[in-house]
Amino acid sequence: MKIINLALAATAFLALTTACTSSHDTADNTVVEQTGQKDTPPIDEKARALYVKCSNLNDSDACFYLGAAYYKGEGVRLDRSMSATYIEKACSLGHSAGCYNLGYFYDEGQGVRQDYQLANHYYQKACDKNYSLACTNLGFLYDKGKGVNQDYRQANKYYLKACELNNDKGCFNLGNSYYKGEGVKKDFKQANKYFQKACDMNHSSGCFNLGNSYINGTGVKKDFKQSNKYYQKACELNNSTGCYNLGGSYNKGEGVTKDYHQANQYFKKACDLGEGNGCNELGFSYDKGHGARQDFQQAMNYYQKACDLKNGMGCNNVGVLYNYGQGVKQNKNTAKWYYGKACDFGDQDGCDAYRELNERGY
Repeated sequence: MKIINLALAATAFLALTTACTSSHDTADNTVVEQTGQKDTPPIDEKARALYVKCSNLNDSDACFYLGAAYYKGEGVRLDRSMSATYIEKACSLGHSAGCYNLGYFYDEGQGVRQDYQLANHYYQKACDKNYSLACTNLGFLYDKGKGVNQDYRQANKYYLKACELNNDKGCFNLGNSYYKGEGVKKDFKQANKYFQKACDMNHSSGCFNLGNSYINGTGVKKDFKQSNKYYQKACELNNSTGCYNLGGSYNKGEGVTKDYHQANQYFKKACDLGEGNGCNELGFSYDKGHGARQDFQQAMNYYQKACDLKNGMGCNNVGVLYNYGQGVKQNKNTAKWYYGKACDFGDQDGCDAYRELNERGY
């Protein structure tokens, strides 16, 4: 079973999953395209009321929600620049979510010119008001040296504050800092402590990393049952590699009773979530009849999906089926093409098979 190395993946590490967020209202950050609409449409009654309260009464909530309306194009035409204008006013009136979202706008260059220094400034204002997401993002800017000098200690300071404010991403990021020894002394036990906190708040990568710690004995006693427990939770939270590793546990009988059928269920979920290794393993199960009726066409389907996901083993296995005519018409040239693709993705078996067919004149 392949164990995925710890990594600071952007989707898990950068807490920018929502653009307009407050304790009362949530707006996603999906870009809504305008469809040839050039003139500003009339503001609807609800948006007009927000406009009056924001402009005449300096109501910070009204300014924030009007900014959100412009961001989503609800009751007004979608206009990220106008959204930033009202979000900025909300921030100037002390609205913490407004400051956070204005920081996000400058971070991503939405409605304003991208400016990491201003992103830092507004995240700082929101973090000072205990807005946890802002603290996490502020830590990220220090972590990567965006708009500030790279400073792991400062990054960890803000991750810790975010974590203490029960922000799962802050806890996860702090765990990674202890795991890698960035800005702190490397300490696997401390890393696991923060991964545990993140996992308890349903951060899938926190659960996954705990699973890795238990299977490798990193900062804890090696324990396959415990590793599977955390892979299981990660998988339930749609962590594709958690599903894949759990499938591997059932495939080998590590910490659980060996069960190919159960393994295939987890490989299938991993594959559906875009994990190429899961697709390849499921193809192998159909190829060899492990937990499923042997079916070369089904094997080909999953090997091909793995290959499409840039999985070298999947491409190599597609090549094998073409090379020997299993489930498809035998075609050495097509086999060679897939072996070459496997080699391009770093699969040594593919490189060797490509060279062999090439030497034979295909």
